[in-house]
Amino acid sequence: MLRRFLQSFWWMLLLGILTMLIFLGLEIKSYQTAIAAITKFEQVPGEIIYRSHLKLDDQSGNTWQVILWKQIYPGHPPSVNLRLVGFPGSAELIHPQPLRITKATGEVLTAPDVFLEEAPVPSIGQYDFQNILPKLPIEPLQLGIPLPVQHFINISVPPSVVQEWQSVVSN
Repeated sequence: MLRRFLQSFWWMLLLGILTMLIFLGLEIKSYQTAIAAITKFEQVPGEIIYRSHLKLDDQSGNTWQVILWKQIYPGHPPSVNLRLVGFPGSAELIHPQPLRITKATGEVLTAPDVFLEEAPVPSIGQYDFQNILPKLPIEPLQLGIPLPVQHFINISVPPSVVQEWQSVVSN
């Protein structure tokens, strides 16, 4: 009887451990890893650009290039922009429409569209992040790229990326 009880106990323990590992694996997969590095370069003498460049997936699995940069011109205040580049066929963005940034608390911020009429390519959006970035805590965000008829493409941004963006601005 004791032997049967111990055998059942070990099987239940093994089943519990396997279940936990499966759920942990699913949880880890739900957060994207984003590896990027901040680069600094001088495009023309006196003009310095600090840039973060990485790739993130939207809710449909399409990959987007996400580029945040701070540009410094001598005698001018720095500018901070976020450019989202979808690969061909991913989406056709409408301009000028603001980017919707949703914080983990549910608060929604908007970044103005830099392209007043149309983008050089239909799958590119560029947004002024000068006043937005200081308001972003280091927590998960969701970027809502506007599409026609009140639809949005949503891109999840992990906290590590927000932290990197903060580093770009602090340079």
